[in-house]
Amino acid sequence: MTPIVMQSNCPDLKLVNQGKVRDIYDVGEYLLLVASDRISAFDVIMNVGIPQKGYVLTEISKFWFEQMTNIIPNHIVSTNVDDFPVETHKYRDQLEGRSMLVKKAQPLPVECIVRGYISGSGWKEYQQTGAICGIPLPAGLKESDKLPEVIFTPSTKAELGEHDENIPFSKVEELCGAELAAQVRDVTIAIYERARELADTKGIIIADTKFEFGIFEDQLIWIDEALTPDSSRFWPKDQYKPGGAQPSFDKQFLRDYLETLDWGKTAPAPDLPQEIVEKTGEKYMEALNLLTKPTTLKVSSGCGCGCGCSS
Repeated sequence: MTPIVMQSNCPDLKLVNQGKVRDIYDVGEYLLLVASDRISAFDVIMNVGIPQKGYVLTEISKFWFEQMTNIIPNHIVSTNVDDFPVETHKYRDQLEGRSMLVKKAQPLPVECIVRGYISGSGWKEYQQTGAICGIPLPAGLKESDKLPEVIFTPSTKAELGEHDENIPFSKVEELCGAELAAQVRDVTIAIYERARELADTKGIIIADTKFEFGIFEDQLIWIDEALTPDSSRFWPKDQYKPGGAQPSFDKQFLRDYLETLDWGKTAPAPDLPQEIVEKTGEKYMEALNLLTKPTTLKVSSGCGCGCGCSS
């Protein structure tokens, strides 16, 4: 069985950040992102990792970044260790299949969340206010209903261990400027709509997802990860039934288990049964296998968002 990697160990490289999942090294002109097998829920990192999770996240991100190049450029330079700086090669056994050499972009200070269905924190907010992020929604929606139209519901980017908070679009304009905020919103929706169309042919509903963007050489680019089970809700299309929570191919399975425990959703994390660890890993791998299998879908080449992407 492939060993679980809770964190990379590259002492000769300059570690500049360790997030919930990724270890980030500064390797000169570029950054090196290493996806570990760590998993978090409710912003708490669990004590055990998920088998091959870092590999799955990297492969799915590569797949989606490649699908969207005519909507927006991304930060990937290479995922081939042979192309990485020579000082990284001694760590090939840790890097192969779970790392990306990326451009040094300046990240925007918001999480770009897009929703096509009502679930999670959006469902809770709707129950209380009839809206999400200040966007009014029709009365009478059920949990997991498809929304009348896709909505952009940004949030803050919290420090490790803190919780993101939903914010209105006006706050994005305040943080990024009106022109960039509009571009980010339009690109976020365009990527999601293209991805939803493609995933539908693979038997997956993408209920919602979140993106990060940055500025590189005065241009907006897509950074971090792309439509993974960590950043998205993936539901099996053949089991979709609005009116409650849905089965999933993502870490919602882990969240659902944790909800059954008497745990305050703060560190330290509870111990996870081996069955939950293995089942979560299987769901991640199933998402990868479904998404990357060949398809005959012909997607439209232009996003139609008016954001200036190529057609």
